[in-house]
Amino acid sequence: MKPFQQLLLAPVALGLLSPLAASASEISPSQRAEISTYMEQQNIDSFKAWEAQNQVTSVNQFSDVKPTDWAFQALSNLVERYGCVAGYPNGTFKGGQAMTRYEAAALLNACLDRITEVTDELKRLMDEFEKELAVLRGRVDGLEAKVGELEATQFSTTTRLQGDTVFVIGANSFGGNQTLPNPALGVPAAAANAFPNSNRRNWGGAVFNYDVRLNFLTSFTGKDLLYTRLRSGNFNNSPFNGQPYNLMALDRAFAPTGGANVVNLDRLYYKFPIGRDLTVFLGARVRNTESLAVTPWFYKPDLLDVFSLWGAPGTYNKATGAGFGLVWKQNVKKGKPYFAASTMYVAPNGDNGNPNQGGLFTERSAGTFTTQLALVGKQWRTAFAWSYLQCNQNFRRGSSFAQPAVDCSNINNNFVGAGDFNSSASYSNNFALTAAWQPKNSGWIPSINLGWGYNALTQPSLNPLTRSVRVGATTFNVPTGFDQVPTFNQSTNRGASQSWSVGLQWSDVFIKGNQAGMAVGQPVFATSLRNGETPQDGNFAWEWWYNFQVTDAISVTPTLFFLSKPNGQFTTIGQSSNVFGGFVSTRFKF
Repeated sequence: MKPFQQLLLAPVALGLLSPLAASASEISPSQRAEISTYMEQQNIDSFKAWEAQNQVTSVNQFSDVKPTDWAFQALSNLVERYGCVAGYPNGTFKGGQAMTRYEAAALLNACLDRITEVTDELKRLMDEFEKELAVLRGRVDGLEAKVGELEATQFSTTTRLQGDTVFVIGANSFGGNQTLPNPALGVPAAAANAFPNSNRRNWGGAVFNYDVRLNFLTSFTGKDLLYTRLRSGNFNNSPFNGQPYNLMALDRAFAPTGGANVVNLDRLYYKFPIGRDLTVFLGARVRNTESLAVTPWFYKPDLLDVFSLWGAPGTYNKATGAGFGLVWKQNVKKGKPYFAASTMYVAPNGDNGNPNQGGLFTERSAGTFTTQLALVGKQWRTAFAWSYLQCNQNFRRGSSFAQPAVDCSNINNNFVGAGDFNSSASYSNNFALTAAWQPKNSGWIPSINLGWGYNALTQPSLNPLTRSVRVGATTFNVPTGFDQVPTFNQSTNRGASQSWSVGLQWSDVFIKGNQAGMAVGQPVFATSLRNGETPQDGNFAWEWWYNFQVTDAISVTPTLFFLSKPNGQFTTIGQSSNVFGGFVSTRFKF
């Protein structure tokens, strides 16, 4: 018997174990005397012979042990895995009665033997793989040192950094037979720069631009998020920043305030949960489309900005500034359909304390209220959204004719009581309806994404009685003393507008991880004018792209796009203008 076994077994034999209420009625007096003799004389060989005679190899050998017993699994492990449980000679375990000290000693001795065998085997393996273990130990020590260094030099224990950089190389071709503006349409001569001959000269060169983002994600509880984004770029003089047509702008085109290559604070907001279903957003630099309960589409290439607005640029106008909102999602089992809702107020001029220029909830805040209701399934989603836009806020992307929303300064020039900002309120109500579906598995069938938007402009103080109103070729005169209705090209002439888009996206195209897509639609175009004329503002936009996923962190996306009649109604009757462009976008994530 090994020394440490004797050390442990001797106190058992001498009665130093804690008292146990023993009952050995199942052991005959002669057996009890025999076991006592073995233990008292430390006759281990005879004791082990007795132990081996009563050792079992399966818990099923005990006639009084059932699978329903509370300790059945523990007893099974001891018997079948370690082989250190002995029974009574009559094949019973007697789990319901107390053990004698000799019985405890028998159990302990059997287990010690097994542990010793395992220990010896481990020692042999350690000797055999001594070199390999030394290498692993060195690697672990090195990793511990590096972890310690990182912990000592990290700037925060609550913040992690994400980086995202995009390179864009591309050029545009301007076509059509559009000449100088037609004065009969009310287009100012300064608009000559918006037509193909000038465009080829001013914006036809190839460009190389970049957009870089550094995102700091801070959490204090594990469920909240303080989001800070630093951003820079050099799209200030790039055609892909929406020059000369706003429809040419890319989603990742960033023109920093202060000039190219200047770092700006692009986002700063905090969100935290209330209970299981509700989340609060608030921040000094928050965007309304980033606090929606549901992203309306599965189509998300982040290329032309107009197709990142889900067919409704007027409703999802990406208003950014001071704001706050609430997001609610129904708590259901994973994979089950659920309802979601969100509401958000954003004031781009919310940092200005002059009520004539900005503030929160003033008529000069350029504010946007956005509310969305959605129903979401595993492979589909549908949403309805409404937004309320104040003056000095726009519809994000549309024809050159329809894109501007109501301008506060223009309103003052056309309202009774001009100069009193409280009497010159103007606004628009905008509505969006979207639906999206994606296949369960990749293949020839793409995800299908649909979106439609409607925008209604209102100027409640605009006096309908004018000096002259032109309807078609007829001009009506009215008594003087009243303000004149907006001229043809003024933003206040727009009564209503619409938009729509369709996006298709295929996954795992040719190579697993690669994607392809196409989108087509009509960005915001005027459908109603206040001067009584019928608008002819139709325009179309297309984009086609293929995404190469080079690595998990690098992707390359060649893209082509085409804009038909981006001037909208500013295009001279009988003439045309268009843009055909292409670029390669390379994205790095870290």
